[in-house]
Amino acid sequence: MKIIDQSWEWIKAPDNALLHIEAAGRTCYQSDSELTNKTAEKFVKMLLKRGHETPIEHVSASVKIITNRGVSHELVRHRLASYSQESTRYVNYSGEMEFIRPVWWDEWGNENRWSWESALKTVETYYREMIHDGSRPEQAREILPNSLKTEIVMTANLREFRHIFKLRCSKAAHPQIRALMLDMLDGFKKEIPVIFDDIGGE
Repeated sequence: MKIIDQSWEWIKAPDNALLHIEAAGRTCYQSDSELTNKTAEKFVKMLLKRGHETPIEHVSASVKIITNRGVSHELVRHRLASYSQESTRYVNYSGEMEFIRPVWWDEWGNENRWSWESALKTVETYYREMIHDGSRPEQAREILPNSLKTEIVMTANLREFRHIFKLRCSKAAHPQIRALMLDMLDGFKKEIPVIFDDIGGE
């Protein structure tokens, strides 16, 4: 077994997001004549301040996420997004299985870490035995745990990403998805100005 950390990366970050949003938003106000190459940031800030977020829906982003199956189950509940996920039905895990390090790894201490690793080694052993004895991956997957690594590509518009970050970066969120989303939020803030500046980790 191999223990890895969860992570994410850009598949496609939006180009000229603010210009695109401004063009859509100015249609609402019939103010195209005021559009210049320097007005987008101010205009988008105004939209957010007014709570007029529909123009933000015209811009989308795609990311690839590596996390555990438990986090992926939470993530796909956000239905205004598209997902393509690694399939435990078709992928054969009879090689070295990968598991995601829990965010409370350090606070657990040696005994809990040993229990967790022992349980996963047992799963890995019995999964291999089931495959060896003729089970198909779709059958052997019945014993796979939440800690199993999964890869998922997610595409959503920026308004939906705002909604997801507000929920999943909150202190009330599950710590594993919160850690992932706080890191992703930081990346979105660096790549896409203005849109996510008002979201923190409250």
